[in-house]
Amino acid sequence: MDKRFGTVYKQLLSFFLMLLLAVSFSVATAAAEDVRIGVLAKRGAEKAIAKWLPTAQYLSEKTGKNFVIQALTFDEVPLFLKAKKVDFFLVNSSMYADLKHQLGGEAVASMVNSVEGKSVNAFGGVIFVKADSPIQTLQDIKGKRFMAVKKSSFGGYQMAQRLLLENGIDPEKDTSLFKEGGTHDKVVEMVRDGIIEVGTVRSDTLERMAAEGKIKLSDFRVLNEQKDDFPFLRSTPLYPEWPMAMAAHTDPALGKAVGEALIAVQADSPAAKSANIVGWSAPLDYTVVEDCLKVLKFGSFAQ
Repeated sequence: MDKRFGTVYKQLLSFFLMLLLAVSFSVATAAAEDVRIGVLAKRGAEKAIAKWLPTAQYLSEKTGKNFVIQALTFDEVPLFLKAKKVDFFLVNSSMYADLKHQLGGEAVASMVNSVEGKSVNAFGGVIFVKADSPIQTLQDIKGKRFMAVKKSSFGGYQMAQRLLLENGIDPEKDTSLFKEGGTHDKVVEMVRDGIIEVGTVRSDTLERMAAEGKIKLSDFRVLNEQKDDFPFLRSTPLYPEWPMAMAAHTDPALGKAVGEALIAVQADSPAAKSANIVGWSAPLDYTVVEDCLKVLKFGSFAQ
């Protein structure tokens, strides 16, 4: 009896071990087959995932692959690309230009933003203060407390940095305090609360936060405001919108399929509505972005 029991026990144990290995293999295979989109979480990971998850679902339906969103910080994006942990990356225009120069890759589509029914495929930087601030001009920024999103943030710093340098102001040396906020919302909140005197974020940030009920636009004033038909507040020249890019290791056929699928996104689709965009266009020319990085001697363009 004991011998028979031992035999049955060994058979059951062997069966469960084989089942466990099969399940583990299935999970590992499924994970290996995931197509990961690394998204720069400029307003935090939770917002980034909520914003872009419908796009991942849309691409999954169109391509038959399982797309997932990987929310990344500014510092994590290059690390994940180098480690081949993401297959596509949705980042700001300067980060794309820098990463392409360093690691390869190629844009497959460019974002078309929207506001009040208007389509825009460019964006700028906003340099702003509280509405009642005595700071009136760019020159008044000298000696004041200044906050940018991140030195690697294109709309949240580099555009403003170039503008200020061209006006004889080095924001990292000529201010009494230079800090990085990490997210666009944090910069706006710090200026709103009077902790920081001058802030810079990408165009559309103030409008989106106002629409969310977090701030009132009337509580802020834009320095060097550019008034034209561009629908968002801004201080700087315009640059091409964010691209969706494939990593250097990604199958070009998949990159082509993703680009075509994105360009076909309709403005009334869940993917577009969740992202607050009109859709996507064919990849734009990012040469002007590279020129900016050369002026700033940033990243791989330092030499």
